[in-house]
Amino acid sequence: MNALLMFTVLCIGRLCPAMCGANLGTCILQGDPQPPALFKEGDFIIGGVFSIHDYLRTEKHTYTRQPQPLECSGSVGFREMRFVRAFEFAIEEINNSSDLLPGVTLGYHIYDSCASVPMAIKVAFQLVNGLDLIFNDTDSCAKSAAVTAVVAESGSTPSISISRLLGPFGIPQVSHYATCACLSDKRQYPTFFRTIPSDHHQASALARMVKHFGWTWIGAVRSDSDYGNNGMASFLKAAEEEGICVEYSEAYYRTQPHSKLKRVADVIRRSTARVIVAFLASGDMRLLLEELSQHPPPTMQWIGSEAWVTDPEMLRFNLCIGAVGFGIPRSVIPGFRNFLLGLSQEQALKFPLLTEFWESSFSCSLKRQMGSSTGMPACDGTKDLHTLQNPYTDTSQLRITNMVYKATYAIAHALHGIVCKENHCDKNIIAEPQQVFDQLKRVNFTKNNYPVSFDTNGDPVATYELVNWQLQGNGLIDFVTVGQYDASQPKGQEFSLIKAIIWNDGQEMVPLSVCSKSCPPGTRKAVQKGKPVCCYDCINCAEGEISNETDSVDCYPCPPESWPNKENDKCLPKPVEFLSWDEILGVILTVFSIAGALVALSIALVFYKNRASPIVRANNSELSFLLLFSLTLCFLCSLTFIGRPTEWSCMLRHTAFGIIFVLCISCVLGKTLVVLMAFRATLPGSNVMKWFGPPQQRLSVFGFTLVQVLICVLWLTLSPPFPYNNMQHYKEKIILECNLGSAIGFWAVLGYIGLLAFLCFILAFLARKLPDNFNEAKFITFSMLIFCAVWITFVPAYVSSPGKFTVAVEIFAILASSFGLILCIFAPKCFIIVFRPEQNTKKHLMGKVPSKAL
Repeated sequence: MNALLMFTVLCIGRLCPAMCGANLGTCILQGDPQPPALFKEGDFIIGGVFSIHDYLRTEKHTYTRQPQPLECSGSVGFREMRFVRAFEFAIEEINNSSDLLPGVTLGYHIYDSCASVPMAIKVAFQLVNGLDLIFNDTDSCAKSAAVTAVVAESGSTPSISISRLLGPFGIPQVSHYATCACLSDKRQYPTFFRTIPSDHHQASALARMVKHFGWTWIGAVRSDSDYGNNGMASFLKAAEEEGICVEYSEAYYRTQPHSKLKRVADVIRRSTARVIVAFLASGDMRLLLEELSQHPPPTMQWIGSEAWVTDPEMLRFNLCIGAVGFGIPRSVIPGFRNFLLGLSQEQALKFPLLTEFWESSFSCSLKRQMGSSTGMPACDGTKDLHTLQNPYTDTSQLRITNMVYKATYAIAHALHGIVCKENHCDKNIIAEPQQVFDQLKRVNFTKNNYPVSFDTNGDPVATYELVNWQLQGNGLIDFVTVGQYDASQPKGQEFSLIKAIIWNDGQEMVPLSVCSKSCPPGTRKAVQKGKPVCCYDCINCAEGEISNETDSVDCYPCPPESWPNKENDKCLPKPVEFLSWDEILGVILTVFSIAGALVALSIALVFYKNRASPIVRANNSELSFLLLFSLTLCFLCSLTFIGRPTEWSCMLRHTAFGIIFVLCISCVLGKTLVVLMAFRATLPGSNVMKWFGPPQQRLSVFGFTLVQVLICVLWLTLSPPFPYNNMQHYKEKIILECNLGSAIGFWAVLGYIGLLAFLCFILAFLARKLPDNFNEAKFITFSMLIFCAVWITFVPAYVSSPGKFTVAVEIFAILASSFGLILCIFAPKCFIIVFRPEQNTKKHLMGKVPSKAL
């Protein structure tokens, strides 16, 4: 690529003799050279290329005649003219300095690129070839480069073209306004430097700012040039990483047909995004705003790049009130304003560019005084630049101007490092461009408190001011610095606000620009089909899940011991449920348990007082008291099922229940056997009662109970019950219950009780018709019938009851069966003892007196 560029330069600037038909050894310039717009001779010449005009005159090529020389068109850009004058001012300061290049004078050749690539390439050819056009030495083109370095250019695209031509020859180029990140590539642009930061930093800062203010739905418009395309590409990449969506991305360049501009404006008008990021050159932005002003869109928030957001010429557009963007830090150049305004009419006549500038400023003709007619009145000599109010004279916010100033000083410092030793400079030393390039890489100085240095990519440290377009009290719009951005700061601390931003509606409240409103906590985002990720619906979190952030992408399940609140934005500890003492059900069951125990004790007291009566003695008073004792324990053991389960209560409740109930049923079984044996004993020749007397009765109760004790001991040893948080039955609460440990142990305990009860029922059923007025077997039969019915019903109820009701069912079964036993077995006896004492006789019990009680 470099070889091809060099060949092109040589062929265009120095046609070889064989190609032009000249004598061997001569070199003839082909075509008309471009004269410099401004120049000054010196010991060392610095080139300058600026976009003083915005357009290049175009013509239709017929290829039948020689094309006309390239020529700029349009009006002089006052702001760009200020840049040119800053270049001149810096060189004048350096020439008058005793510290920098003392005894050496710098000269300059300034060219107008017309903001176009063709003209930029043409003047770059002339700078490379060293054509001495000032003294009309155009017959020979055999000189080396006349410039040691070049300050160029205001646009990224012309700067790229110039750098591609200067690079192969080692001529350093320092740009004051070319921000395209592509220019940091030293393989393509080896000799390019700049005093303005790369768009890489600006794009990242803009994306971070957009994210900071919560804008996720934006529009994007850019210049269709290297500056706009590369800058917007960097921004869109950074925006995507920040989760920002772009509704549209349009491009436009000022030389394109007006229909393209109109289409871009219509897209902006129809958009739903209320924030527009504009990576536009100043000229492109001006044309876009003019088009939008004809049919203004709804109020929008403009986010601007440094190319236009600090351009004073843009302030006349009310559409951009509240605009925010990053601009180069404002600066002060002492003495510069006097230099700008010190241009006189006589000085303006020396150069056509200054003449055109003067005539554009005052709308009068200097040429008419010289005998030329332009249709404007002649300048009367009283015009003074102090009376003007335009971007040229506005030095209140010198931003890019300072970049020109620093670029010029950077080249001067590089030259100083070559020709000066110990503050003595030799102007006869030949400063080769490659030497200047090497020195520029090491430049590090401070001028007017503005540091100047370059990194390995030829870029400075990125520092920006966040600029806000605010409406002032006088009705005018002005640039107000509201924040800072310094890329040298630690990550996350680069951006800082120092003043409130006034937005497009004149308020400090940040405008909203989203495709979909934020999803509140408790919901998650669901992307709408076929739309960007910023367009979504808000879906409530599923059962058991929460989202505690705004715009959450997912809902997250609560831990097993927690459950979401009603808003689904917080996990709360699940309520623990168990049959407690203070709830109604617990109180009712407690009352019945204690009442049952008191009833059993009352009956025992009645029996004890009447222990000598026939009805008490006839039914084995010892077993009756033992049965009443066991029934009292049965009522009381139900209390162990109430309250928070603990390790001890879990082991106690089931084992105590099993052992006490076996004791109870054993007593009933003993009483049943006593009835049967007593009947057998009345038969002639029977001696059965001696084999089932009181000792045997006590032994049988002990033996039956011992079997249950052994089952319980085995259960507690191998796999005892333990407290267990049941989180499977209910999702929203925890059931605190006793895990059986070994289900086999539990059902073995119940099975053994059921076996004894069934046996007792069979025996009592067989003895129900024995001929006694008070046959206890009848009542035992009824009690066992109730007992078995209760516990047979208990099994499915126990298995299917949820939570604390499982415990309640078990307590109910205990109480129901206990009350069944005490009522069926002891209530008739108590009734006779208390209310029918006449029946409490041995004759009546033996059936010798007719019964009236039953």
